[in-house]
Amino acid sequence: MAPTISFLLIIFFSTITFISSKSVLRLPSENDLSGGVHKVREDDELYCDSWRVAVETNNVGPWKSVPARCVSFVAEYMTGERFSSDSKVIGEVSSEFAKSVELNGEGRDAWVFDIDETLLSNVPYYEINGFGKEIFNETSFDDWVNLAEAPALPASLSLYNELLELGFRVFLLTGRSEHQRNATETNLLLAGFDRWERLFLRGSSDQGKSAIVYKSEKRAELVEEGYRIHGSSGDQWSDLWGHAVASRSFKLPNPMYYIP
Repeated sequence: MAPTISFLLIIFFSTITFISSKSVLRLPSENDLSGGVHKVREDDELYCDSWRVAVETNNVGPWKSVPARCVSFVAEYMTGERFSSDSKVIGEVSSEFAKSVELNGEGRDAWVFDIDETLLSNVPYYEINGFGKEIFNETSFDDWVNLAEAPALPASLSLYNELLELGFRVFLLTGRSEHQRNATETNLLLAGFDRWERLFLRGSSDQGKSAIVYKSEKRAELVEEGYRIHGSSGDQWSDLWGHAVASRSFKLPNPMYYIP
């Protein structure tokens, strides 16, 4: 009996050791999160919609590219009715706030807009560059910017014009570089935007700064000049966070890329 019992005990503890050595939860690999070959699964749409919400609420934190399983979802979202509806609702909420602001009539009531994916849509560029699956290529994007062909986001154009009619001074604050000023101004005008008070682009001293630091510094300049920044619109949290922030900030949807 004793040898039999000993043998059974050995088998039992060996099994327990094997089981305990396995991870209870399998953490997602880099291929799971971004890139890699992906086979379509039935739950992709549900998962990717939840991933998009996590991105928009900044719960995902820094991320480099759209997960392989979500590229088709992001493409459909950005080119479909859902994105247009989401943008329209945000524009309407922004409008309601703007109309509630009491302007003092001194020309110091300001609203700050980002440009890319806020006023202008780069979807035509991302349609041929993977809708966020590929790591950002600065050279090819600069070539796209120089074409000055990005269309306006309709909801943003409507809000922009309404703010001007209400009496706000509109400032444009972009991460684009100073050498892109002519192309950027041309594109804005062709898309229907005009009468902005000032267009901020990164100068030589701004290169290398994070978006939060750079944009905070530019907003601080406006505050020092006596402007009251009532509203701010952007597609990245880094457009809106930092210091010298607006009284109300409005985040537009963008599940294609993340800027820290």
